Amino acid sequence: MKDLRSNSELEELRKIIREVPDFPKPGVLFYDVTTLLRVPEALCRVIDLFVSEFSSRDIDLVLGMESRGFIFAPPVAYRLGAGFVPVRKQGKLPCRTKLVSYDLEYGKDALEIHEDAIVPGQKVLVLDDVIATGGTAAATVKMAVEMGAKVVGAAFLIELTSLRGREKLPDTPLFSLLQY
Repeated sequence: MKDLRSNSELEELRKIIREVPDFPKPGVLFYDVTTLLRVPEALCRVIDLFVSEFSSRDIDLVLGMESRGFIFAPPVAYRLGAGFVPVRKQGKLPCRTKLVSYDLEYGKDALEIHEDAIVPGQKVLVLDDVIATGGTAAATVKMAVEMGAKVVGAAFLIELTSLRGREKLPDTPLFSLLQY
């Protein structure tokens, strides 16, 4: 598989992602990945990179967080021969759930996962589009661990390094494609 981590390819991906100032609130610079999603070659490169990074780790499940994690996690799960588990906002899943609350960079939120989504001992990968303060990722890792999973890593298209989200995942190998 082609090494997708060359500086020129990363710069091309970076150029495709739209920067939206003052969204969702004043002072926040939002990185809009929908512009990347509409470019087939860029989307394929991102999926390929996630797969190449984790293909040797025998992953059973890929956990994707609502909502943009739902975009990246299923094709990565498919390519890894793993299952996909949606991690949803509170009140969106129809059966019994496990709930965890957490802080965001601009507020509070809660996530849920079906109680039977993870079998103890399964190896899971947590995947989302962005890691900012790390609250969403840390909450997802916490839920998975409490359910008996072995979290083999967390992967993100974008890491906002100044917000130090990586620090909330000290025991989880973290992979990010682009750092801002």
